[in-house]
Order: sequence, then C-alpha cells, then structure tokens
Amino acid sequence: MEKTTYIYGIRTIMEAIESNKEISKIYLLKEAEGLLMQQLKTAARKNNIAVSYVPIEKLDHLAKGNHQGAAASISPVNFHDLETILEQTDVASNPLFLLLDGVTDVRNFGAIIRTASCTGVAAIIVSEKGSAPVNAATIKTSAGAVFNIPICKVNHIKDAIYLLKAYDIKTVGANEKAADLLYDIDLHIPLALVLGSEERGINPSTLKVLDQVVKLPMQGDIASLNVSVACGAMLYEAVRQRL
Repeated sequence: MEKTTYIYGIRTIMEAIESNKEISKIYLLKEAEGLLMQQLKTAARKNNIAVSYVPIEKLDHLAKGNHQGAAASISPVNFHDLETILEQTDVASNPLFLLLDGVTDVRNFGAIIRTASCTGVAAIIVSEKGSAPVNAATIKTSAGAVFNIPICKVNHIKDAIYLLKAYDIKTVGANEKAADLLYDIDLHIPLALVLGSEERGINPSTLKVLDQVVKLPMQGDIASLNVSVACGAMLYEAVRQRL
C-alpha cells in the first residue's frame, strides 16, 4: 500500500483546496479557533472534505513542523481524465464502464473498486463533489485494486453520461422502480452501468438522461440491496453475457 502523504498548516491546506488537490481528510485541533480556522472549516464543508477533530498529540505525530492546529492527508492515487480514457479505448471491444452517482461510504466504494477490477471494468467515474474519498479505508477494502483501475473525476455525472453517449457507449442505470429486469437486456455491448447512493439511488435528473433503467429481482421483505452488492450482481451479469 502506498504511504499516505500529509500536509500541515492552515494556509497550506487552504491553498491545496483552492488548487483542487485531492484531500482525503482534514485533521483539526479540537479546541482551535480563530478567523483562519473558521475559513478552513468553511472551505472543507463547501468542498465535501471530511474533517476529524483530534488532540494535539495526533497532530504532532502527523506534522513535522508548526501545524497551526491543522493537518490534511492527500489522496494516494492520481485521478484520470475521462475523455483521454475514452480516446484510448477501442469501442469495438465492448468496453465496460462504471459510474457512481453519490456513493459516499468509503468501504462500499472500496468493495466496488475491487469488484470492478475483477470484472474488467475499463474505468470508474465519480463526481468531484459528494463522492467517497480514496483514503486508507478505501484502499484496504479494495485489496489494493484502487491502484490497478483508472478512476475518473468529473464535474457532473450527467456530463460524463453525455460524453459516453458521444462515443456510442450505452448508459444503463439501476433503479428498483424500473420496468425491465437486468437479465432481460443485452449487456454484451459498449456499456456504462450507473449506480446511485444507498439513501436516494441515482439522482432523478441523472435518471432522465440514461439510455435505459433496469432493476434486479427482489424477493423477501427488504426493498433494496447494499450498493456494492448490487454493483457486483450487475457487473457479473455483464461478465456472464460476455463469456
């Protein structure tokens, strides 16, 4: 596993945020106050960066200098440009992509990455905001697969969908209210599967621009699956059809 990199100092972290550096988590001294600290907290909230309030011993351990009551961990992976990935992809080979619309749990994200790597997914696409970070928990749950599969960050999931369509890649989303079953459609095509968060599923505005929406058959009293489990079921059905 790659070693996590830490930066420290309020202004340094603010500059990293403003430069769109991928920050996994910000660590703040529990009792720290002041205008700059408030500005950092506001910036973290606006950019959906996780914040953990810690004792000074923790910050002293993370930082190698005057941390000013703040330190941050930088994402250990480099994110890829989706358009570059698509330009390098042979669409005739029926590539398989995965879009995650609002998956925020790091362990679900890690499990999804692991399954995606095992099923030959060409790239995973997530939004800049409102998505789970790549941190130590993500890496551990993915069993290191996070280093083996391209992850692309986009400003808006809908933009990614339109781009995929421009490359003749069909977009298929999962929704429990869909009329069609996953097993009844052809997945042996250039394909992007789309999954949403456990709380709300795929955003309604995203659903409207998809080529098709499908569901998995459900039996019993529970109305929905864990998103990583649903993702695994969908990806392996695509694999089954492609064997």
